[in-house]
Amino acid sequence: MKIAFIIGTRPEIIKMSPLIDEVDKRGIDYILIHTGQHYDYEMSQQFFLDLELREPDYNIGVGSDSHGKQTAVMMDGIEEVLVNEKPDIVLVQGDTNAVLAGALVAAKLHIPVGHVEAGLRSYDKTMPEEINRMVADVCTSLFFVPTEETALNLLFEGINREDIFITGNTVVDACYRNLKIAAKNSRIMSQLELEGDLLSLTLHRAENVDDRQRLENIVEALLKIKGLTIVFPVHPRTVKTLKNFGMYSLLEEAPHIKMIKPIGYLDFLILESNSKLLMTDSGGIQEEAITLDVPCLTLRYNTERPETVEAGGNILVGSRTEKILESVSKILEDEDLYRGMKEAPNPYGDGTASKQIVDAILNAYTQGKLEIKPPEQVASTRVKELLLVTEEITVAEFEEKNSNYVINMVFDKDKPVFPSSNLQLNGKTLVVTRFSSDEF
Repeated sequence: MKIAFIIGTRPEIIKMSPLIDEVDKRGIDYILIHTGQHYDYEMSQQFFLDLELREPDYNIGVGSDSHGKQTAVMMDGIEEVLVNEKPDIVLVQGDTNAVLAGALVAAKLHIPVGHVEAGLRSYDKTMPEEINRMVADVCTSLFFVPTEETALNLLFEGINREDIFITGNTVVDACYRNLKIAAKNSRIMSQLELEGDLLSLTLHRAENVDDRQRLENIVEALLKIKGLTIVFPVHPRTVKTLKNFGMYSLLEEAPHIKMIKPIGYLDFLILESNSKLLMTDSGGIQEEAITLDVPCLTLRYNTERPETVEAGGNILVGSRTEKILESVSKILEDEDLYRGMKEAPNPYGDGTASKQIVDAILNAYTQGKLEIKPPEQVASTRVKELLLVTEEITVAEFEEKNSNYVINMVFDKDKPVFPSSNLQLNGKTLVVTRFSSDEF
């Protein structure tokens, strides 16, 4: 068996690192295809060394460009590699252009796609990431989702539940793995000579940094925050707009704000774990925050990580000055609120996602489910029906008893629940597909 990993950005490499470890540990053949989406080869090479990973087998070196040109170059390079290497499955992670390119090429070549962190939805199609993740899921054969909620997103889109695996998120595995490496190698805390309670901040999304009014509101809030030292590794895009809008010097001169150049992942992991609060517009940091038990304020009005909000570890504050300040004050002044956010249960699992993903891939491979072939039987008529179950029976027992039915969705009163095989159905309403043969 051969697995092809397609990776293009640092977050992808980070979240794939424990999965690569698991595949390597089991002696499974694999190749690493690096699209080189965000940085040059030398920086990329160092990042793999920092995370104690082997160098990629292929580096497409696409660099930065428009979405269309970048995706086209990646597709061309990925196609050449996949045609030559003939992997049994292609693994992509997340929602980048590399994910879009890899999933499209593999699907066109009839190579099954495994989407790690599938099913996330912000329902905001102005975000390029939303388009990428939705298109990738159309091309996917095996869906590795972090939570039941993300599994339900896919069910509502018509995905077969047997292809969905609720594994938790590899971000948890990655945090545990890479924090050990960071603790050995990072010197960031001593280098920055930080004092007092820390608020670590990241800010880079176009909807925040390119919108003058939003950026002014956020900057005003940062200037008024009391009782915390704000550590702000400033993204180059953010530096540019802050200077263009005349706000950079305001932050630079504030005594409680320490603006620094972007730092490496391992250094930032140490900074996060030593922070009292995190403030971000990044999706991945929302996940890392709840994994590291650090309360998080998200500078967005929606999130594809709603589980962090529902668990109580994350608050959406948007870009309104008053909301940001009010939230920071409440968290700092209310010990019970702070403790509740800090101790919020992690919705992304226990750090065994990588093991579960590899188990699912091997199981699918041994059962021949990774082969993509055209249908060889006359199509059956498919009818959607609603059924109310009034007997003690599980999902598996129901489908064994009713072989012409497939359960699509289960509702417990008005709440959708994922139809796992051992779920008890008595009193629940089912959305099913009934198959009837049209053979003559």
